[in-house]
Amino acid sequence: RGRAGRPLSQAAGEGGGAEGGGGGSGSREAVERLVREHPVVVFMKGSPAQPLCGFSNAVVQILRLHGVEDYRAHDVLQDPDLRQGIKNYSNWPTIPQVYLNGEFVGGCDILLQMHQNGDLVEELKKLGIRSALLDAEKDQEKK
Repeated sequence: RGRAGRPLSQAAGEGGGAEGGGGGSGSREAVERLVREHPVVVFMKGSPAQPLCGFSNAVVQILRLHGVEDYRAHDVLQDPDLRQGIKNYSNWPTIPQVYLNGEFVGGCDILLQMHQNGDLVEELKKLGIRSALLDAEKDQEKK
């Protein structure tokens, strides 16, 4: 499915979409606005300060390891429409879901894999975010 080919102007459009809801929190338009509102967006159970499932907690910890503090987190437990809407939007059945620059990256398992193989450092760099792990490596080299 060609997510990258979708024009950005659709995110701003408030028109009543054919895909149900006409702008409710779980509508395609509402979800599109949320994933594009910030370079790093996480749909999770709970909040970064108080994750309510182990997978959501793992995503928060991985972002913290990289020093990513500035991101948008949406608690899907507070909004059942959003919880279903984000699953429909990404065609991905589980929460948490991570978006970088409006693009769906994956859930906890994918983010963990990206962290382990170094891809997350590269993806953050594309967003202008320097991973704290790069600084940690430099500190190790000095010792």
